[in-house]
Amino acid sequence: MDLVVALVLGLSCLLLLSVWRQSSGRGKLPPGPTPLPIIGNILQMDFKDISKSLTKFSKVYGPVFTLYLGLEPSVVLHGYDAVKEALVDLGEEFAGRGSFPLSEKVNRNLGILFSNGKRWKELRRFSLMTLRNFGMGKRSIEDRVQEEAHCLVEELRKTNGGW
Repeated sequence: MDLVVALVLGLSCLLLLSVWRQSSGRGKLPPGPTPLPIIGNILQMDFKDISKSLTKFSKVYGPVFTLYLGLEPSVVLHGYDAVKEALVDLGEEFAGRGSFPLSEKVNRNLGILFSNGKRWKELRRFSLMTLRNFGMGKRSIEDRVQEEAHCLVEELRKTNGGW
């Protein structure tokens, strides 16, 4: 009997801790359906027709809302106007990338693929400049090789196969 009481008390504490963690972080996020502990809003979504579920949520919470997929919050932009406002009108604020905690720990925030913020912008600028210096965006080397091969074939035709 004591084991059952201890188990119920432990599970209750974990449940309350999970609810408290989710509610404390929601102050900065847009409104959305109340998530269940650990699984989030997964049970409230129809995975056979996700667009229908997202449309239903957007009618209740507006074009910008928060869904919890497991313990991770995801902000959803629903509709052309919301996406245009976020990506075009407020493009600088939304220019960042998501974080990947495992890669940050392994690479100590020095990676190329999973970098973020100012470092990502510097790496992107450097990479594009270097690729342009190597010919990206210019006439490709393949075109030059084909042009040279075409000229060579024409010269061989002029000789009629003789020396």
